[in-house]
Amino acid sequence: MTTTDIIDADFKYVDQEGNLMRSRTELSVAKLLSFLNKPYKHNCIIPGQPPLVANFKTPDGYIQILDDESDIAAYLNIKERLGNERVIAMGHPRLASKIREMDDVILYNNAPETGSIFLEDSSFAFDYSHILPLEKKCSILHGHTSSVMVEMTGSMKDNLLIDFAEAKRIVKDVISIFDHKFLINKKYLISQTQQHYRIAFDGPKGTFDLQLPKHTTCLLEGEVTVENLAAEIIRRMAPALPKNIEGVGVYIYEGYNKGAHIISRIPVR
Repeated sequence: MTTTDIIDADFKYVDQEGNLMRSRTELSVAKLLSFLNKPYKHNCIIPGQPPLVANFKTPDGYIQILDDESDIAAYLNIKERLGNERVIAMGHPRLASKIREMDDVILYNNAPETGSIFLEDSSFAFDYSHILPLEKKCSILHGHTSSVMVEMTGSMKDNLLIDFAEAKRIVKDVISIFDHKFLINKKYLISQTQQHYRIAFDGPKGTFDLQLPKHTTCLLEGEVTVENLAAEIIRRMAPALPKNIEGVGVYIYEGYNKGAHIISRIPVR
């Protein structure tokens, strides 16, 4: 069974109140209102039939987001139903020709569009061995063949998020670090020489004391679970990603029909 671990809600456009925004534009308006100390209600129901939903209700009026042509009809219906109440819309210039009443519409220009890609390739497979000293069944040396799928999201440039070849190279470079390596939590490191690590711990199956060549071993922060390994892949990918990449998700499968899914926002670089 695949588990999902959301480690940064901003990746899904969530405002400070925990409201899920449908687009970057909605999130930008929410952040602006918060900055101006303007209280607001998100997705406020307008009384009447058929049901209408205003994206934002503030003490000064309503704000409607125009992301596509279907939003124009909703905006015009809301203006008609609310009569003399103030309603303003924000939308892309490509929608301008569809709207006759331009006085109450703010058009934003040259705004970057958000895009996402996913990569799944047979070359994204790797073999590794590990020990989980805290888990009885897995507290002895054993190995896995894992495969990875990666998704990226961010601002597109010239209708392109990232070149597939570049994205594939970044993923493969990180996976190669773990391929045919012994992975272990660095807290079990007792000592080291120029060539070797000494790993030791007491586990459910007894005391382990291992001398491992450094070039065959990878020390990680935390236990080498599939969840932590997915997060480690994201951490190691992040410095190599272009600055327009804002979020990364990694699906990692531990054998068949089980694995983990980690999503993370990439800090501004």
